This record gives sequence, C-alpha cells and structure tokens, in this order.
Amino acid sequence: MPRALALIPLSLLAVGCSTEMSSSAPSAGGAHASLADATGAARGSATFVETSGGLEVRISGEALPAGTHGVHLHAVGRCDPPDFKSAGPHWNPMMKQHGRDNPEGAHAGDLPNLVVGADGRGMVRFTVPQGSLSGLLDADGAAVIIHADADDYRTDPSGNSGGRIACGVIERR
Repeated sequence: MPRALALIPLSLLAVGCSTEMSSSAPSAGGAHASLADATGAARGSATFVETSGGLEVRISGEALPAGTHGVHLHAVGRCDPPDFKSAGPHWNPMMKQHGRDNPEGAHAGDLPNLVVGADGRGMVRFTVPQGSLSGLLDADGAAVIIHADADDYRTDPSGNSGGRIACGVIERR
C-alpha cells in the first residue's frame, strides 16, 4: 500500500533552501543519519548528498506526532537523551541570526518545516545552497534534530520550535 507524503508549500521554504533537485549528478559518498527519540525508538532518517547546487538533504520522519515540526542541522554530532542538548546550537558558520524571515538571518542549519500526517509520517527534500559535507562535518561532527513545534522562521535562536523530539548523528557513508 503506497504511503502518502506530506509536502511543504513553496512559501514555507527557508531562505536559501530549495525543494527542487539539482539536475547535476551527486558526488560519490554522501552521509546519513538515523533519527531516534529519547527512548531510542526509530523516528526516521536523513540523507545528505553533495551536488553542484549545494547540499541535497532528504528527511523522512516516522512515528512522529501529526503536525508541523521545525528541523535543523546542529553543530555537534551527539544525540544524548533525554533532551539532545548535546547536539549544540544550529550549524551557523556565517554567524547569522535564526530564520529566513529574520533580517539578520538565516543560519545554514535553518531548514524547512517537516509536515507530519495523521499516520505519523512526513518527508521534506531540499537543497542548502553552498552547503557541503566538509563544512558541516567538522571535528565534532553534526546532527539533525526534529523539534516538537513548527519553526516560525524568525525568532532567534531556534524559531520557537519547542523541544527536541528526535535526533540523529550525521555520518559519512
């Protein structure tokens, strides 16, 4: 039985992110993250592939609460429960404020919201222009976080997106 995927409207995209896929072939390798909640239960996955257009990211959520959830790339590759604070702040190499709607924003780690359906599943796919795995995966790594609430795309430091409900350490393939 096919699964319905929740798609985000183009108007909800983070600054600098695009849901259109690059027409160029991705580079070899890439990275992935297995997302889990504080109990260790699987909550989805993320894949990362470098293209000539930037860092292509695909996040698939499962067994998540229905609704809209903020998604961010975090600066530290750790996911210690119960609150995943070990993942640190958002990936922010240009030292910006948070959010595409913030005149001082956006962080490189500010991503489009993930819309989760009544079945607990959602998917978002986009490209972070000028993003690269070498820039993201520095000495202390990086993580992807799904938050409890929607990102408002303007409030620093995290868009009022609530607690961290799922986390995955990003690892090269």
